[in-house]
Amino acid sequence: MPERPHVVALCGSLREESYTRRALRIVLREAEDRGASVDLVDLRELDLPVFDADDDDAGDAPELRERVGRADSVVFGTPVYHGSYSSALKTALDYCGFDEFENTTVGLLCVAGGSFPITSLDHLRSVARSLNAWVVPHQVALPKVRTKFDGPDLRDGDDAERVRTLGRRVVEYANIEPDPPCPESTENVGATR
Repeated sequence: MPERPHVVALCGSLREESYTRRALRIVLREAEDRGASVDLVDLRELDLPVFDADDDDAGDAPELRERVGRADSVVFGTPVYHGSYSSALKTALDYCGFDEFENTTVGLLCVAGGSFPITSLDHLRSVARSLNAWVVPHQVALPKVRTKFDGPDLRDGDDAERVRTLGRRVVEYANIEPDPPCPESTENVGATR
């Protein structure tokens, strides 16, 4: 592991008072406490039009790829929309590929207004694996999220510990020895741009 791993969080929520952003800040604070440098990529602040393969450098796509590409670990954070992850995060991931994610550690976090947020994490796990990323086994789902926060902090100690654990894991496994390429990635020629 490098002396100081670099952890990037991608915030897939565009809401001003985003619970996803609050949770990611807790993850990054824990990662920083564990010695990592951190970067919150807030997709609200980037100009990323819907992906068009004929213009893969549109808007702020080069900046996004550069920031993600420097990461030893990336945390995908998303609100749950219709049982999956947000279109903002999907667009950001479409602008990236193997160059940004191959052999990179990925952590997963989602928040939901309802009770069953797990499918979005399954979808993101599949996306990360198809790019040859190594996905941390520990993942975080915060259901009924409107009841979870008191300002920037989580009210419940168990919720807070699960989120902090994700921050620890993305630092601990920042440079895990990569697995051999999975069949999805070797057949995913579009991901190489």
